[in-house]
Amino acid sequence: QVVLEESGGGLVRPGGSLTLSCEASGTIYNIDYMSWYWQPPGRQRSLVATVTDTGTTNYADAVKGRFTISRDTAKNTVYLHMNNVKPDDTAVYYCNARIVTVGSLPRNFWGQGTQVTVSS
Repeated sequence: QVVLEESGGGLVRPGGSLTLSCEASGTIYNIDYMSWYWQPPGRQRSLVATVTDTGTTNYADAVKGRFTISRDTAKNTVYLHMNNVKPDDTAVYYCNARIVTVGSLPRNFWGQGTQVTVSS
């Protein structure tokens, strides 16, 4: 069994910064990639950023230059450093990871989500 636990959400003012964390735990053999998704109010969930096991990163156009995704492989943890946040960044942020567990094929796992609200 694998669990992704997110933390770090909350209320932040426009122009401010916030860092989200997501730790994967369980019978993990390898993590291929880890990602952050967001779901703004009334909209579908979509990809924000991804980091692979080799450190390659990819970002949605809306966050390029403002958000940075990083990964601590030893801790099975991914971070999303959010800078110069905007009201449009308000959303529930979900952690996603493609994980190989012992004796199993790779699977996608999701965290429970953490709310980020950007407001003055």
